[in-house]
Amino acid sequence: MSLDSDIALLRRVPLFVDLPTEQIRLLAFSAVQLELAPDQVLFREGARANSGYVVASGGIQLTVGPKRKLMANCEVGALIGELALLIETKRPATATAMVTSQVLELDRKLILRMLSEYPQVAVRWRETMSERLLATVTDLGRVRAALKEIDRRPARR
Repeated sequence: MSLDSDIALLRRVPLFVDLPTEQIRLLAFSAVQLELAPDQVLFREGARANSGYVVASGGIQLTVGPKRKLMANCEVGALIGELALLIETKRPATATAMVTSQVLELDRKLILRMLSEYPQVAVRWRETMSERLLATVTDLGRVRAALKEIDRRPARR
């Protein structure tokens, strides 16, 4: 992939969509391109995570547990491991290429350096993540209410 196509790809990622061109160019220039064969594992559940990945072509399947229960299918433009870009964490799932795939690997050190050198980017990301966290909490509240309603229903015999 060319630098211009990497920039265009990163512009599709919701977390990066509002970044100025200079920062997107820095991300694209610093990204490591990886090619994966079908069924090749990108990372395993429980592994130390110090980077995120943007799917550039193909698709990546996320599975959990020894029986590889499907968690998500990630298509072109998806950011995998977003939390690992900001904090030390472990991979919550195993990521496996569904077909021949390419991903851009973004290193946490670069992201943290960018956030410290461009505080306006940090402010934007904080706002974006705050909105998403609030939406998640709201969704969890709905799930909790639905579960309580189910618990109140009389058991069928």
